[in-house]
Amino acid sequence: MKKTISILAVAVVCIFSVKTTNAQAVKLGYVDTETILKQLPDALEADRKLKDIAIKYQDTLKKFEDDLKTRYEAYKKQEAMMTADAKKKEEDALKGIQQVFLQYQEEKFGQTGEIAHMRETFMTPIREKILATIKEVAKEEKISFVFDKTNPSLLYAEDKFEITYKVIDKIKRK
Repeated sequence: MKKTISILAVAVVCIFSVKTTNAQAVKLGYVDTETILKQLPDALEADRKLKDIAIKYQDTLKKFEDDLKTRYEAYKKQEAMMTADAKKKEEDALKGIQQVFLQYQEEKFGQTGEIAHMRETFMTPIREKILATIKEVAKEEKISFVFDKTNPSLLYAEDKFEITYKVIDKIKRK
């Protein structure tokens, strides 16, 4: 919500910052990137590949989980007959298996895991293609700013509205 409000505030400031002597109107546009992605065969193929790979990793995790459960159940059945040393050894082995399970899960499904890396690898060229096309359409339609409806962000802005260096100059003067 905060992000949406800040983007709208930027848009409003940009609209009102245009000099009144400038006869050219500022046009805003928006796109729904989710809808675009659902229509692109490349994106659908990338999504299918990711799902197939995720299913394989999920199957491996399930096997880890089943092995751990089986071994834990066997331990519980024999626990009463085990020596303290044997109990400790088996508990350590179970903790080790659990650690391997959690490590594998993080390596494959974590924020920096293989699935996230593959998603980025597959989607980067698709996103670049979408952004280039948005820029083309914006120029053809004389649209000054294009926002994303799905993930509120600015996707395109005309260079003449860039004020970064003016802000830097102003800050340096203070």
